[in-house]
Amino acid sequence: MVRKGHVLVIPYPAQGHVKPLMHLSLRLSFLDFKVTFVNTEFNHKRVITSANHPIDSSVSLVSISDGLGFEDDRTDIAKLCESILNTMPEKLEELIRDINIKGLKKGDEDGVISCVVADGYMGWVRNVADKLGIKVAVAWPSSAAMFSLLQKVPQLIDQGYIDHQGFTTNKQILELSPRIPPFDTQNFPWNSFGDSNSQKKTMFKYLKKTLEDSLQTEWILCNSAFLLEHGSFSLSPTLSPIGPLMTPISPNQNSAAQFWKEDPTCLKWLDQQPHQSVIYVAFGSFTIFDQTQFEQLALALQLTNKPFLWVVRPEITQNQKYPDGFEPKNGRIVGWVPQHKVLSHPSIACFVSHCGWNSTIEGISNGVPFLCWPYFGDQFLNKGYICDSWRVGLGLEKDEMGIIRKEELKGEIEQLIGDKSIKERCLKVMKIMRNNVEEGGDSFTNFSKFIKWLEG
Repeated sequence: MVRKGHVLVIPYPAQGHVKPLMHLSLRLSFLDFKVTFVNTEFNHKRVITSANHPIDSSVSLVSISDGLGFEDDRTDIAKLCESILNTMPEKLEELIRDINIKGLKKGDEDGVISCVVADGYMGWVRNVADKLGIKVAVAWPSSAAMFSLLQKVPQLIDQGYIDHQGFTTNKQILELSPRIPPFDTQNFPWNSFGDSNSQKKTMFKYLKKTLEDSLQTEWILCNSAFLLEHGSFSLSPTLSPIGPLMTPISPNQNSAAQFWKEDPTCLKWLDQQPHQSVIYVAFGSFTIFDQTQFEQLALALQLTNKPFLWVVRPEITQNQKYPDGFEPKNGRIVGWVPQHKVLSHPSIACFVSHCGWNSTIEGISNGVPFLCWPYFGDQFLNKGYICDSWRVGLGLEKDEMGIIRKEELKGEIEQLIGDKSIKERCLKVMKIMRNNVEEGGDSFTNFSKFIKWLEG
């Protein structure tokens, strides 16, 4: 089969980045492009180990070092980013040269990489592609609002919201546009990646630089929809919305995008539950609760007396214990799930979520109401969209100790499930998302234009 070109795709090494870029890769492969997907060695091992079924062979999986040992702590994101910058550019260049040399030796034009698609948080890839004379595009896996915020960093410094190292002097509310949720400056993304000033400075520098590099590419694809974030896209016209990127081409496709082994039996359990009755609880790949908060969440789920599906990552229960008297007789606790299939299941009533962008996109694309519990990064901004702009969810209040108590959780869950107006708005947003990827929709049109550029 003659391929239209060879595209190398490289995500930032985190679950929430690997997943949407793999979905993009599968779409490119379906359209007859040869695709090579580059994980770090650490994450490559995780996705191979976690696969429940043979991995789809339409995308070639390769890996390079991130500069850290397998035993190193990658939850220290500042340390990981420093290691990425020190190690991966050289390793990526070596990989591309090796792939291209092998392709030329075989006389295989499909073997030579014609384009690199880099995660927007790996903007340094542009320099490697430019050096090798290969065209490059960026895939932005977060919201357009997050991009707009980073794009405005020079003005934020000039206006005194932050200093040149990203630090805020006091709590302020920033409004980029009346059509974008306001930002609490204390929740700027770089302020939540670590506790020390050194970590925060490193993250601010990394995010600022990667955005500058991304802006110098011809295509910046965004996993969003124009009507969903029209205010942000108006501020950042260089972004091309192509979202939502979330579903495999075929239902049984194993995309090799998960860091934990999915538990498919939860779907059979959902089949046995009444329509719109189940509380789905999942906090992504990074969120960690202390023991008190973990107990309060468990007890709140028990108090609702409703069926619940709670995702507790395998490493969480090594440090946290379920409270005395907790009996999940109405619920099911699993280590990881096929989330899109869960959220599209008719038994799901609501989604208690950390508001990561992938989870946000998957939830609204399936018409599911949110109970928002942001943890770090862009999640506070996403909560603003969910609760204030789209009005498809509710927030939670912490007590004077910074804990969300079981009574608060139980009350908000019951209010959310009982609010018919929220459900009506959820269905309207779901329709917007689905229409965007159908022929004639903005995302469909943008993606088609991108494909023509790739073919040129």
